[in-house]
Parts: sequence; C-alpha cells; structure tokens
Amino acid sequence: MERSPARSFEDLLVWRKAHEFVLSVYAITRSFPDDEKFGLISQFRRAAISVPANIAEGFRKQGTNDKARFLNVAEGSLDECRYYLILSRDLSYCDIESLWNLSTEVRKLLSSYRRVVSGGKSNA
Repeated sequence: MERSPARSFEDLLVWRKAHEFVLSVYAITRSFPDDEKFGLISQFRRAAISVPANIAEGFRKQGTNDKARFLNVAEGSLDECRYYLILSRDLSYCDIESLWNLSTEVRKLLSSYRRVVSGGKSNA
C-alpha cells in the first residue's frame, strides 16, 4: 500500500512521536523538586521541545542539506534529553523506562527519516 506524501509536519509519524515525547517530559518533570525549576526541568523541557520543533522547521526547507541539518539538530537535542533522563534516574527523581523507550523509538524514526531525506546517505 502506497502512502501519500506528508502535507505538513503534523503528518509525519516522527513528529507525532517526538511531540508525544515532549508531553511525557512535561508530565514527568512536574514531580521534580522545586529547586530544579530553573535547572534540570528548564533544560530538559527546552531540549525536548527542540526535537519536534526542528523536525517541523526542517519540513518546509527546500534543499536536502537544509532539511538534513534540522533533523541532525533534532537528533542532538534528543541525545541531550537522553542524558537528562539518565541524570534524573541517578538523582532518584523518576523511573525513566517508559520515556527511555519512547526516546529510542523517536531516535530510530529520526535516523530513518534523515536517511530518506538525505537520499540514503548517512553521516555516521
């Protein structure tokens, strides 16, 4: 079955999963200590928001290199979030398993989408 091309970033599965990740980050960080409001909570949420925001921004870019660059920034922000998950676990702020699994799913989708956008080229 052939899929129709995405008309907006909202049609992309990778964007929908990344948005789900952001909502989950917001939910989990609500239980963090108040003294983390301007520290870990702020940094974690900012990095999480960057993932779907860069997917959205790159969607309308015309050049392959531009699109791939925005997707690469999203990948970097996702890895930053994965560090914040590890830190949150190590500080005993939360159980990270479900969010870690979702971040892994987003990571795979992002990597695949970047490869397609780049014409199969990988920068790994």
